[in-house]
Amino acid sequence: MIRFEEILERVESYNPQSDQDLLRRAYVFSAREHKGQVRRSGEPYLVHPLNVAAILADLRADDVSIVVGLLHDVLEDTLTTKDAIGQQFGQEVADLVDGLTKIGRFSYVSREEEQAETFRKMVLAMVSDLRVVLVKLADRLHNMRTLQYLPEARRREIARETMDIYAPIANRLGMGLLKGELEDLAFLHLEPEEYVRVQREVERNLEGSEEMIEQIRRELSAKILEAGVAGEVTGRRKRYHSISSKMKRRGVDVAQLYDVLALRVVTPETRDCYAVLGLVHQRWRPVPGRIKDYIAMPKPNFYQSLHTTVMSDSAQPFEVQIRTREMDLTAERGIAAHWKYKEGRLGPKEDDARFQWLRQLVDWQSEVKDPRQFLSSLKVDLYPDEVYTFTPKGEVFAFPRGATAVDFAYRVHTDVGHRCVGARVNGRHVPLKTPLSSGDIVEILTAPNQTPSRDWLSFVATSRARHKIRHFVHTQENREAVELGRRLLDKELKKYKRTVKKLEQQGEIAPQLAQWGFSRAEDLFAALGYGKLSPRAVLERFVPPAELARPDAGRETAVSRVVRKILPFGSPDIVVVGHNDLLASLAQCCTPVPGERILGYITRGRGVSVHSEKCPNVENLLYDPERRIDVAWAGAKANRYGIDLEVISDDRPGLLADITQAIAGEGSNIRRIEARTDEATRPYIAVSLETSDLKHLEKILARLGKIEGVREVIRKYNVPAGGTG
Repeated sequence: MIRFEEILERVESYNPQSDQDLLRRAYVFSAREHKGQVRRSGEPYLVHPLNVAAILADLRADDVSIVVGLLHDVLEDTLTTKDAIGQQFGQEVADLVDGLTKIGRFSYVSREEEQAETFRKMVLAMVSDLRVVLVKLADRLHNMRTLQYLPEARRREIARETMDIYAPIANRLGMGLLKGELEDLAFLHLEPEEYVRVQREVERNLEGSEEMIEQIRRELSAKILEAGVAGEVTGRRKRYHSISSKMKRRGVDVAQLYDVLALRVVTPETRDCYAVLGLVHQRWRPVPGRIKDYIAMPKPNFYQSLHTTVMSDSAQPFEVQIRTREMDLTAERGIAAHWKYKEGRLGPKEDDARFQWLRQLVDWQSEVKDPRQFLSSLKVDLYPDEVYTFTPKGEVFAFPRGATAVDFAYRVHTDVGHRCVGARVNGRHVPLKTPLSSGDIVEILTAPNQTPSRDWLSFVATSRARHKIRHFVHTQENREAVELGRRLLDKELKKYKRTVKKLEQQGEIAPQLAQWGFSRAEDLFAALGYGKLSPRAVLERFVPPAELARPDAGRETAVSRVVRKILPFGSPDIVVVGHNDLLASLAQCCTPVPGERILGYITRGRGVSVHSEKCPNVENLLYDPERRIDVAWAGAKANRYGIDLEVISDDRPGLLADITQAIAGEGSNIRRIEARTDEATRPYIAVSLETSDLKHLEKILARLGKIEGVREVIRKYNVPAGGTG
């Protein structure tokens, strides 16, 4: 258990003027309030706030941050009030502790709504005072370090949230050390077998390499000293999650990665960095295309460094990173090292370009109401920018990897995005969905009559472009649904010698809107157009029962005949919650199986399309949250559901036989199997099989994963370019 005196020593080492009396009073207050409480590990609860304060001290946080770290749980877990904290420690501390408590307090219907509301509050808190997020990240890091005491399901949920949100937030704030540890801890709990495999491969491949790197380190140190440049040379090892991600992205082994081991040179001045780069290239041959100057063009999280990959005398490539002491501190501690609390700068200023992404988050977060859409957009914005492009005038725009000309167009201006028809990249005409590369000079071509297409949602990479396209398409399709719904209702009303126009003139529609929860007639017409309401249900409010009961009133209409012709069958396995008359069918892009979490999407003219929540196509479909509808599995199950799997493995004799035997051993029938090798001569096996429900599928996946040589088993989804409408 860490001692409070150790925390005081750490704080004093970087801040000799710290208010030790304030810190000690916060420690005593926290110890008194948490007295008798224990953690899942059986330790006294006080262990947690002490460790959070220690992490903040390692980040060289100010006194107020450390006090808040010690007190961050007292409002939520004890009877202490905000006023009591304010009286003891001042209003500033009370507001920060209250802000952290609000971030953690939930009273919502679904887990998605809880998460969305938590991160909305966090985004707003980051603008008003970044220390709220520093303490929250320190809190999450200690919780991740002690995650093993929780049940497996809860561990995986917290680890997934950490990987999706907290680690990217740490990255965007430039906190490299904290981000790396969060990712590794989440990786350990999400993919324990893969973690152990990567760890084993790294240790095996580094047995000889560490000695080589140490020899090169000594030689480079001598050369720098001989050249009269002050610089400290150290070795560093890449983290396991980072290694695993790069291996999957490039389809290579650990031995084929250049930067598992690297040298880092820290110098006093920027000019020394370029001098050291010259010395490195004089001694070792650089690998073409592997030189990156993040000093001249910093990353959006203010990371600066020179990176180069060179060949050793034994033809083994290795990476060298070169930066100043200030750049090194910023790379490891990020905003915690950079922010000047003593100057009163608690939130990002308007003229601080480093926080443009944060201001954009605040601008649109209040407009996005759907929890799923908000969370997906937040995740997109939190991932690091890696592509740097230029306008014809030389202005630099940074984008996430995979960004296209449409993303560029919306970055220039919303109207440019709406009207873009093509692009010239480096003087050459390219399609709008062409991914951009660093160094590209991009010119957007527009036309006055062009409008956004929903197909664009399948290839844009930025949340700004996605949000603008969704908004435009939603407005346009809602207008069409209103017109269609109006026509459908008018057609039914005319059978009873009534029209929508007459009902509006007589003021009969407005009083009935509340029955369906609408405030405007347009909302009613849109619901009819999308198929959420049937014209018959609406007629009952405007036509007397006697007229509806006429002998010919129940006769099948032309509209219903058309609907039955389009949708003769629904799925007997699916129930549309609250709408017995809506037909539902399983989406072909993901073919969900019983037991899997599902959602419904109201299509125009094809009833309800039912998707797996994990389907990659869902995000593009649900640009309009109003077309989402609750669906559930019925009691009866169909016998078999088709599933496509992809098996990535090492090559060995008998592998295919083991795979087919494993599938058959779980009582599944193989519909189709295809085996070939990719460019790296690694086997690629595609299997189409039958399964009865989610538990059956999980058993098959687990059995395949245990086969010798199998690296990964992936469930494949068929995602069309434009989705389903």
